[in-house]
Amino acid sequence: MKLIANPILLRAAFVFFCATLAFLMGLILIRALRKSIAEDRDFSANPTPTLETLPLHLYNTVIQQLKQQKHELQVQSKAEQQRARISDNFSHAVLSNLSCGVLVFGTNGLVKTANPSAKAILGFVTATGMGADDIFRGAVVSPRNPAGAEVAGDEAGDEPVCVADEIGSVLRGDSKRREVEAEYETPAGEKRFIAVTISPVPEPEGSLLGVACLINDLSELERIRRQQELHGEISAEMALQLRTSLATISGYAQQLANSRDPELAVQLAGDIAHEAAQLDRSIGGFLTTKGAAQGAAAGTSVD
Repeated sequence: MKLIANPILLRAAFVFFCATLAFLMGLILIRALRKSIAEDRDFSANPTPTLETLPLHLYNTVIQQLKQQKHELQVQSKAEQQRARISDNFSHAVLSNLSCGVLVFGTNGLVKTANPSAKAILGFVTATGMGADDIFRGAVVSPRNPAGAEVAGDEAGDEPVCVADEIGSVLRGDSKRREVEAEYETPAGEKRFIAVTISPVPEPEGSLLGVACLINDLSELERIRRQQELHGEISAEMALQLRTSLATISGYAQQLANSRDPELAVQLAGDIAHEAAQLDRSIGGFLTTKGAAQGAAAGTSVD
């Protein structure tokens, strides 16, 4: 009790206790600091990988993948180009071997494509870059409208309609598909009768790419048709002449039957023979001409 009551001893014990506590706290702090230093050392030993620290085999793998993708793109591009060439060659072969003419006008009204048949029918060596007015040069649409074709607005009037105007109407969108016939004269002066089908060429989204014209040479058919019309008129005249001749012969025959005069009978008989001979010549000539026309028409249809 005396030792505890001694203030010097009590002070010394308190100092010893504080020193011991400080020593323990220092040990704990040193251990925590050492642990933190060890964690920082481990973190710095495993840094985040960068482009400089990537392994060489990874570089090679990426490069090989890029080369493979480039090769695949090149193969795909070559295949697309090959398909495009095949499609162009096929379209060119089809257009070149069509018997009807094909003209394709762009939105500017100038010819973009003309196949050989179109050049042969229209009489041009080349038509690319020409306008409809320069090609058809005022060719007027025939008033005889093809079957099933749309009738032009001016066809009912007195003002003539040109083929170039019909093409311009479809190109502007004022009219849809048109089918017209017209008398055409080539630059060399050769007369032809042509049928033209004018159709718009739309894009998938609906806008107009241009106008396509299909041209057929109907000159031979038109000649045969006019010959048939002429033969029809001749047939009508021949029928009238036949009826007149038969009526004349019948009248002469009745007079001959009622006549008692020998001279009159001879005259009437001569008139009947003359009328019959003239009728025979007319009918024979008509049949010969008609047979030749039918033969020519048959030859045309066979060709």
